[in-house]
Amino acid sequence: MGQKKQARRWVVIFSGGLILLVLLAVLGIRLRYGGGKTDLPDRTTMPVFSADSLETVAHLSDPPGNLAVSEDGRIFFSLHPEGRPDIKVAELVNGNVRPYPSMAFQGSGNLDVFFDTVLSVRIDSQNRLWTLDLANHGLGQPRLLAFDLATDQVVHQFDFPDALAGFGSHLNDFQIDPAGDTIFIADASILAKSPAILVYDINRKACRRLLEKHPAVMPEPYIPVVQGIKMHIFGIFAVRPGVDSIALDKSGNWLYFAPVTNNYMYRIQSRYLKDESLSATDLAARVEVFALKTMSDGLTMDVEDNIYITDLEHSAIVRLTPEGRLETLLKNDRLRWPDGLGYGPDGWLYITCSALHQVIGRTPGFISSKSPFQIYRFKPGAPGIAGQ
Repeated sequence: MGQKKQARRWVVIFSGGLILLVLLAVLGIRLRYGGGKTDLPDRTTMPVFSADSLETVAHLSDPPGNLAVSEDGRIFFSLHPEGRPDIKVAELVNGNVRPYPSMAFQGSGNLDVFFDTVLSVRIDSQNRLWTLDLANHGLGQPRLLAFDLATDQVVHQFDFPDALAGFGSHLNDFQIDPAGDTIFIADASILAKSPAILVYDINRKACRRLLEKHPAVMPEPYIPVVQGIKMHIFGIFAVRPGVDSIALDKSGNWLYFAPVTNNYMYRIQSRYLKDESLSATDLAARVEVFALKTMSDGLTMDVEDNIYITDLEHSAIVRLTPEGRLETLLKNDRLRWPDGLGYGPDGWLYITCSALHQVIGRTPGFISSKSPFQIYRFKPGAPGIAGQ
C-alpha cells in the first residue's frame, strides 16, 4: 500500500511539474509574441470605385497567397502556406488550377529541388517566373527559383544560408529591378523577430542582409482586426509580422516598404541598398519616412508612381499618390483579407484574397467550409508593369 501511495505522489508531482512547464511556456510565448492594441487609425475614405468594378478571375478551393500575371496573360499564383495546400504554386489554365510546373514540384519528395512553402511569385523583364520559398520559417531550405516561361524549366536557383535566412525567418515578398539583375526581399521574421531587407545580386549569386531591426522594418504593437476577428491566436500570439509589404517604382530607383502594423510607408533609394561600401549606420540614415498609410499587406506600383495597398483590416484597396495622399479605391466585404497584388496586361490589377482570419490556426474542415477563395481584378486607371 505504501508503494502505491508513493507512486501516486510521484504521478501528482510529475503532472504538476508538467502543468507548470506548460504554463511557463504559454506565458513566455505571450510575453514575446502577444499583447498590443487594436486602434490603428482607420484612414480609408469613401471608395472611388463601386464593388461592381471587381471582376472575379477565379474561385479556389484553397486560399491563394500572391500572384504574377505575364505580359501574355498567363496567371500564376501561390496557394497560401497557412492553408496547408497540396499544391504550392499553380497556373490558372482555362479556369482550372494546374500545378506549376508539375505535380512533382509540389513537395512530393520525388525531386531534389521542390516547393516547400512558397508565398511570393513575380515575373521579371526577361520573362522568368521567380518563386520565393520561405521553407516553413527557415526550418527547411529557403530558396529562390526562376523558371523560363518559354520552356517552364528552372534556369536559376539560390539556396539561402542560415546567416541570411535561418530558423525564424519569413521570406515574405520581393521585387525585381527593371533590368532583372537585383531582387529585393522582405524578411518579415515573424518568429525570430529580426526583420530585415535582403538584396540579391542575380548575376553574382550573392546576397546581403540589410537594415535588420531598423525602425522602418519593425512592427508597431497593433493587432489586426479583420472582419470582426481579432488576430490574436489562442489569446497569446498576435499576428504582427515585420517588414512585409514591398514595392519598387518603374525606374527601379526607389524601394518602398513597411511592416503590416506600422503607421508609415518608408522608402530608400535602391542604389544605396546596392552600395556595399556603405556602413550599416550610413545605410540606416538613408531610409526616409514617406507617408502615413493604412494597415498594409500586399503592395505594387503603377507607371505613374502610385502605390497600391491591400488594407486587410477594412477589406479595402487604397492608393498612395506620389505626393503621399491616401485615397480608397475599393472597399467591400468580398475582399476577405486582400493579400497579394500584381499587374497584368491592359491595365488590369489583380488581387488575391487569402481570408487568413478564417485560415490561421483553423482546422482543415473549417478552412474548407469558408471556400471558395477568390482572385479578383479591376482597372484602377493607370497601367502597371505585368508580372510585378
